[in-house]
Amino acid sequence: MRIQAYMFYGCGIFFLITDIVYWIFSGDWTGTTALAMSVGLAFMIAFYIHFTVSRLEKLKGGELPEDDKLGEIAELAGKVGSFSPHSWWPLFVALAAAGICLGLVFGWWLVLLSVTCIIMAVIGFVFEYYRGQYVEA
Repeated sequence: MRIQAYMFYGCGIFFLITDIVYWIFSGDWTGTTALAMSVGLAFMIAFYIHFTVSRLEKLKGGELPEDDKLGEIAELAGKVGSFSPHSWWPLFVALAAAGICLGLVFGWWLVLLSVTCIIMAVIGFVFEYYRGQYVEA
């Protein structure tokens, strides 16, 4: 992961140089501001990855398997996560969000109805594994 941090540091430096050159030759504040935001975003991601790598190395007591040049793929084997085989809740959240957008066009009563629907859909989405056959022991 340390390589990814260095890649984002490199992107930040590239965006910084590009931002300075763009500002000098164009004088456009809009593009300069957008590039400055890109500089900040790249350095923020790089710092987060760098901080996480150093914390994980202290936790594991050495170099991470993905940073080991002689490492094997099997060293990273294990449970990745729990993924839903199927879920209808994203569809309901999207329909309620579309209802909010349509409500902004046609009337506030539809916004209120859609906000109620989106709250119920988000609650269902969050708690879908807390009932029935999906409860893990």
